[in-house]
Amino acid sequence: MQRWIAALAAALGLATAHAQDLDKLAHDELVKRAQAEGKVVVYSFTSRIARVEKAFEAKYPGIDLVAFDINSTQQIARLKAEHAAKIGNADVAYISDIPVVMEELIKPGILSRYVPSSFASRVPADLQQPLLANRISTKVLMYSEEAYPQGSPVKNLWDLTKPEWRGRVVMVDPTVRGDYLDFMTEVALRGSEMATAYQASFGKAIALQGGETAGERWIKDLMANKPVFVANTDAVADAIGKLGQKTPPVGIATYSDRRDNKKAGRALAVAKDVAPANGIVFPASMGLVAGGKNPAAARLLIAFLMGDDTPNGGPGFEPFYVAGDYASRTDIAAHPDATPLAQLGAWRIDPAKTAAARKRVADMILARQ
Repeated sequence: MQRWIAALAAALGLATAHAQDLDKLAHDELVKRAQAEGKVVVYSFTSRIARVEKAFEAKYPGIDLVAFDINSTQQIARLKAEHAAKIGNADVAYISDIPVVMEELIKPGILSRYVPSSFASRVPADLQQPLLANRISTKVLMYSEEAYPQGSPVKNLWDLTKPEWRGRVVMVDPTVRGDYLDFMTEVALRGSEMATAYQASFGKAIALQGGETAGERWIKDLMANKPVFVANTDAVADAIGKLGQKTPPVGIATYSDRRDNKKAGRALAVAKDVAPANGIVFPASMGLVAGGKNPAAARLLIAFLMGDDTPNGGPGFEPFYVAGDYASRTDIAAHPDATPLAQLGAWRIDPAKTAAARKRVADMILARQ
């Protein structure tokens, strides 16, 4: 047994040393190592990875980028299962839902952080931990600007609990999709702000029971108002934004989905000036998968997803340079059509606090479905 433990420790030490050596490589040497590997596999929570695939293979001939479009909830389950079975299929995970990732992938060593040295000084420290983020994404209240040309019909989150919006609030089921559960959890955690918003909406102080927060009360009241849960984010965007609707619902969606309005026949718009907030913003992060077969190419892909030195980040970042996505790099300006992040009016989640509260909020939702 002692001999086996010593052998394992030696192997882990060699793996750590190898990783450190790769982290220190100059870019040109990393490219050579990656081309020798010839392949890199990424699990991505966004379908836009298909455009990254083409750009990466054009930039680095001889390296086959194999991309799987898998949402974050499914990624977490798959990576855990593959790790337990000692299957090293993926090299990189491009993933959101950081509160769960911290607990279920980072702590057990399934995912680890890699920050290319050329970006260390160009990304705020909080967006380099626990994994490196290349952008900030959103889950915010959206509406149809065709049906409501004067602006959002909702000015306060408490409006969604009123009779006029009964059965007319759309989202993906928060108990099966992590970023939606993160939104609901953030509301629960913002008790003071939700209490102030209640006073503004109803003209009286909120009456709470049993130690609940005003945010938890909002969740209970929303669930009582029969929100519509659909299968995926495309279904949310269609329900809210499809052209030709007279009284379409509103819902929680991704701001950057507005980029597809013309192609998809939608009129999605983000609700602004909503009290106390219109939703959440959170990091879209990248990590190295333990046991990946192509560690050099994995690092090269992460660097590529961070973009180049052109003003909009070049081909590696181009799919994400749209209104509603915000680059983590301080030297890439927001898209000219985007509402500045500071003016968006969304809450920034604290992954640790969210992780601690998620189960309680999920149970609260499940009990009312």
